[in-house]
Amino acid sequence: MNLDGDFQSIELRQDEAVLWLTLDRPDKLNTFTNGMHAEVRTVLERIRHSPDIRCLVITGAGRGFSAGQDLADLDLSALSDVVETNYNPLIRTLTTLHIPVIACVNGVAAGAAANMALACDIVLAARSARFIQSFSHLGLVPDGGGTWTLPRLVGLAKATALCMTAEPVSAEQAEQMGMIWRCVDDEKLLDDTQELAQRLSRQATTGLFYTKQLLRLSQTRTLDDQLNLERDYQQAASQTDDFKEGVDAFLNKRKPDFTGR
Repeated sequence: MNLDGDFQSIELRQDEAVLWLTLDRPDKLNTFTNGMHAEVRTVLERIRHSPDIRCLVITGAGRGFSAGQDLADLDLSALSDVVETNYNPLIRTLTTLHIPVIACVNGVAAGAAANMALACDIVLAARSARFIQSFSHLGLVPDGGGTWTLPRLVGLAKATALCMTAEPVSAEQAEQMGMIWRCVDDEKLLDDTQELAQRLSRQATTGLFYTKQLLRLSQTRTLDDQLNLERDYQQAASQTDDFKEGVDAFLNKRKPDFTGR
């Protein structure tokens, strides 16, 4: 993938087939601006056309993941436009990206940034990280898909209380309540994320894409509908080169060499 670009608010680093996207406004706790949104959209569009990128990791620079929206970079009279133009496309893209997306939460994740992290396929968080639905402090409602994602992760009762009270949730609590996949010691976060990202990038990523789509679609479908979807996606997966490679590797007792095709 071509990493060239005059980015002001993010930093990119490619490690083999893994792309690390770092939100890079540490002096502002990596809060989102229109400029940052535009840069992230540019990168996500490039990923869609980059067969050499097979896993995306999103993290934050400095002491936090992101404190959400930069209120100084906001038209307070047109919040719905900001949601529709910036956050809704971001969440839609992350949840339908054809490769695994990992959130590496290295500190506070608040507001829309918390919900962006929770929209990723897998979330690893440092033990010192915190997740905060901070919208009620401003008299606002959760956005970034939070009212859809959070109840499905932790249940309606907990989601309601977290959104109404804006009570911080530690990484350990988040793991215990099923909000995230894993809480790790701060000093192990980057290494554990790297190991996971490399492992996923070497798997049959088209099959992983079908899997995450099925899991997300299951939230709004009946069992009969889901069984039909599993049949159709299984047929699609069985037509990939990776399926043929996986079968051949299994029969010949060797490690498969998947390509994502």
